[in-house]
Amino acid sequence: MIKNVVYDDFQRTVSEVLVCNRSVLDVLAKTQEANARLNRAVIKTVTSCGCLRINARKKEIPPEATLADLRHLLESHLAGEMCEECREAVENAIGRCLFYLAALCHLLDLNLDDIVTREQKHLRILGIYNLA
Repeated sequence: MIKNVVYDDFQRTVSEVLVCNRSVLDVLAKTQEANARLNRAVIKTVTSCGCLRINARKKEIPPEATLADLRHLLESHLAGEMCEECREAVENAIGRCLFYLAALCHLLDLNLDDIVTREQKHLRILGIYNLA
């Protein structure tokens, strides 16, 4: 299978710029911090900006519904569209999460492209049953 140069290049760049947080403990802590910042950026689209709204209620799933039906029955609970400012903040937060995941892969001598490729293969094989 052909390697994805983007993932390999990204992981290599992360390993080159990873200076202050070379300890796996630091990277694990920073991964958690980056995830919290991502959560906060998404929450702010609702609570500070208001460009998105959350309309959540109890899931109504008919007893005869199949697993395949759930894709059409379940909702994201989101309404609206992210404004440019919020989109940029969320994208930046996702970028930091990706940075620290790539750093963790580097420190553990794992290859991000191999992991993504393997996960994609599992998704294709298992389809909707992957996370059921």
